[in-house]
Amino acid sequence: MTSRDDETSTAGPDGAAPVPAIEAIEGADPAVTAADLGLATPAESGEEPLPGSGGPPAHIDATPTPIVLRNLHRWARLSYRAEKRYYRRLERPVRPTPERLLASAFPSLKRAVFIIGAARSGTTFLGDCFGHVPEISYHHEPPATKAAGRYVYEGLWSERRSRFFFRSVYAWLLRLELDGHLRFCEKTPTNALLVPFLARAFPDAQFVHIIRDGRDAAASHYKQPWLRLDQATSGKREPGGYLHGPWAPWWVEKERVREFETTSDAHRMIWSWRRYTEAAIRDGRPLGPSRYHELRYESLVTDPRTEGTRILDFLGITDPASREVFLTACDRASEGSMGSWKRTFSPAEQRQVVADSAELLRSLGYGD
Repeated sequence: MTSRDDETSTAGPDGAAPVPAIEAIEGADPAVTAADLGLATPAESGEEPLPGSGGPPAHIDATPTPIVLRNLHRWARLSYRAEKRYYRRLERPVRPTPERLLASAFPSLKRAVFIIGAARSGTTFLGDCFGHVPEISYHHEPPATKAAGRYVYEGLWSERRSRFFFRSVYAWLLRLELDGHLRFCEKTPTNALLVPFLARAFPDAQFVHIIRDGRDAAASHYKQPWLRLDQATSGKREPGGYLHGPWAPWWVEKERVREFETTSDAHRMIWSWRRYTEAAIRDGRPLGPSRYHELRYESLVTDPRTEGTRILDFLGITDPASREVFLTACDRASEGSMGSWKRTFSPAEQRQVVADSAELLRSLGYGD
């Protein structure tokens, strides 16, 4: 299961000067620290001291690339490139028939589908499966709306402005592919933190939440550059404009920024899983079974046809050919990554990962 946030840039925001940013694990102690577990601190490991009080080095601007009028063309270009790159992988023909042209002039966003889940939880694999269903137009992490997530989460935009932006971007994506007659579907992990907003902006949307053992998700995340200490001075950014490295993203608790930026990589990864998963469960389940469907990654990879059938029934996809296409795609799931956290993390890191999220892991049945 790979996430492909691999487009990077060393430029600052907008390529210009910095712009101000408008389990049955008993006895686990959630307050345990890296030092308590014998993990090396940055100073002890020879790394450049991290910012607990001073932020990133002076030559690194950690401000997320903003969305402002003068750089809307940049976001459009990034989103267009990402769209074409991922849509091309689906090998779906774009035939400009009169019917498709007419429908795409006024695309429908009715019954949109949002795939949500923590990073490295199988959202990319599940999205690729959706991408083969003829009734669905699937879009992988549009950079423009990914960047807009923090504006919604932090209340920097009004509800009206946020709704207009998201709906405009999604309608534009449907037009690009002449898919105005299909159900819109997208996956962006940070949407797990925006469920209340998305549920209001798209009143008949459905949410598919895939949950993976947080320890395995953290182990997979650990192998990516996005939150790693060794990327602290790389200056690279992922497509949504967020700087690689240990710098606290917008979803980190404000009072715990220093802790997040100075803890171990392993801790940051499970921290991410916990924040995303808690938010999606808290805000998704109250929507009810007609709008919110929850599945486990482990069930999908061990019994893909059963889990795939449940998803299809939830979405109301009844065409036999479409169902078989989706189920065949699900059959590609592999069990190989289950339990990878035990091979990836040191004993001390394993204890820290468990300590951070013991209660949530236990409540979800991940306690072995």
